[in-house]
Amino acid sequence: MAAVTAAGTKTSPAETEIKLCLAPTLARRLRRHPAIRQRPRTRARLRSIYFDTGDAALFQRGIALRLRRVGRRWVQAIKAGRGSGGAQSERIEWETPVPGRRLTLDALPSDAQAIIPPEVVAALAPRFETDVQRETWQIERADALIEIALDQGEARAGERAMPISEVELELKAGDVGTLFELAERLAADLPFQLEPRSKAQRGYQLTGDLALAPVKADLPTLSLDQPADAAFQRIARSCLRQFEANLPGFLAEADPDPEYVHQMRVALRRLRAAIGLLRFMGRPAPDWVGELKWLMGELAAARDWDVFVTETLPRVRASLEQPERLDGLLDAATALRHQANIRARTAVASPRLTRLWLKLSRELATLPPATLTAAEWSQAALQWRYRQVTRLGRRLETLDATGRHALRIAAKKLRYAAEFFAERHLKPARRFLRRLATLQEALGVLNDAAVTARLLDEAKQAGGSAVWEAAGLVVGFLACEQRHRLARLGRLWKRFHKAPSYWAQG
Repeated sequence: MAAVTAAGTKTSPAETEIKLCLAPTLARRLRRHPAIRQRPRTRARLRSIYFDTGDAALFQRGIALRLRRVGRRWVQAIKAGRGSGGAQSERIEWETPVPGRRLTLDALPSDAQAIIPPEVVAALAPRFETDVQRETWQIERADALIEIALDQGEARAGERAMPISEVELELKAGDVGTLFELAERLAADLPFQLEPRSKAQRGYQLTGDLALAPVKADLPTLSLDQPADAAFQRIARSCLRQFEANLPGFLAEADPDPEYVHQMRVALRRLRAAIGLLRFMGRPAPDWVGELKWLMGELAAARDWDVFVTETLPRVRASLEQPERLDGLLDAATALRHQANIRARTAVASPRLTRLWLKLSRELATLPPATLTAAEWSQAALQWRYRQVTRLGRRLETLDATGRHALRIAAKKLRYAAEFFAERHLKPARRFLRRLATLQEALGVLNDAAVTARLLDEAKQAGGSAVWEAAGLVVGFLACEQRHRLARLGRLWKRFHKAPSYWAQG
């Protein structure tokens, strides 16, 4: 809960809130929802001006500075932090009343002033504005006070604008679990969508300071001595941040960069790998794992067709004297890729995803304390994953395609787990991870042949005789490629197996 001083300045710690997108046409359904329809409602127009330097120095530091007009009053606010990952957002915020429409940084508490670099103060100027109509309801429960806000309006930067229609649930006091219970109750009846971007981020998108681009995973910073549950929270939230960072770009572009769906799938696989390590804390798998599998399945076809169209077919074409022989297959594959992309976009824009995100965010926010430290947890988890890989790898020469697929999955899970804890042993971890990644990628390319065979069957059903002929060319090319890659696999395994298991180095 954020405290309020006698002078009216909201001081740190963080605000805890859940932000969800709601179509403007559904606002009436929210107002009539049983959870709030009998509650008093307040209305206000909020006009906010966001300040920064021309090169977005504050934004680059994760800081948002704004003046907001509420009725006849002006309030100055500064927020810090980039969000924790998941439906729940935790950011530090300070608010101070000011006399008028001008920054008065001296009115901020000293700890708030300290995060603004002195050298940028003179260059601060208005960059963009938001103008919304806000409706608020106060929900009092026995163990929590929650504010629900419905914001409808737009963000503007010069001639550019972006609509805003969202619902925020902020925990003013009490139990965070109650916050999620209320959010899940609303989401059961209303088709919310995830909106991982803050209003400030959308404004910076309009100014061009925030470009939508695929985002790779960030490694969580873990401490040896922290409880295992806290380490798991950091790991899981880093996975959620990666997924959320790629969501806006994937949905915004008519023909999205294939890397968006790839990185979202990586985020989900990392999360699934982290969940698999909960057993070493004596914890069962969460009840939402089935929904996570559903989401991964909805994205799988889009990624498979992306790889086939943008990687596999170009390799085959480059080997042919008459590459036009693949044109019919390319046309059929492109159409199937488009269908798979629509399926993936439908899933990530769906209320079902929002409900899943609320469930898993609640789980992270209310995780019971663990008796193990992060060091104890990581030792047990990594050693177990390593044994799984070596058990299969020792029989590499006798493994068939199914066995190599099992080895690939085991190597992938070990790689994700090893990356989670790598910062603790950065130097020895580099060699281990580099060799493991090379082995995993080689196994992945071998597995692509099985995936390609399935895709070719689908393409042949959609196309004519030209597709059948082209499919034969692809199969022949991949068979030759597979023989060369299989010959290398034994060397890659021996090289990996010689790398010391870094977590056992002390």
